[in-house]
Amino acid sequence: MKTEIVVRVVDCHIFRWEDGNPLYLLLKRSENQMYPGIWQCVTGKIEKNEKPHETATRELKEETGLVPSSMWTVDRVNHFFEAEQNRMNLIPVFGVQVESTIINLSPEHTEYKWCSIDEGVDLLLWNQQKQGLLNFHQMLTKEPEKLKLSIIFNKK
Repeated sequence: MKTEIVVRVVDCHIFRWEDGNPLYLLLKRSENQMYPGIWQCVTGKIEKNEKPHETATRELKEETGLVPSSMWTVDRVNHFFEAEQNRMNLIPVFGVQVESTIINLSPEHTEYKWCSIDEGVDLLLWNQQKQGLLNFHQMLTKEPEKLKLSIIFNKK
């Protein structure tokens, strides 16, 4: 049986500026969810006829109540292998800026936290998500040309 390669989920790193520094939003998964109790970025499944960046916007709203003011594609594609399904997942990674700090968590999560880059990397479990956060942070803080070329939209 041939291994299937799919793009069915997204990772989305959310940030806001505070005193000139980016703070990143992490969410703690509920105990009744897959991967209970871990900290993660906004993630979600791509629905039929939905583009990955549309999934990122929808999942952000569903999981936090937030609306993006700007969105970028991050210079990275995450991946993981599901042995039971013999399926390799390729995961588009997005960076999203928000202006509001008011979070309305969905039942999928129990807590949220705004973190520095170091704290965010420490809290995330999956190496792929850690690297996605680091790549986005690098774009935000040291690679303005790459950030400019990677913009999906800017509502400011």
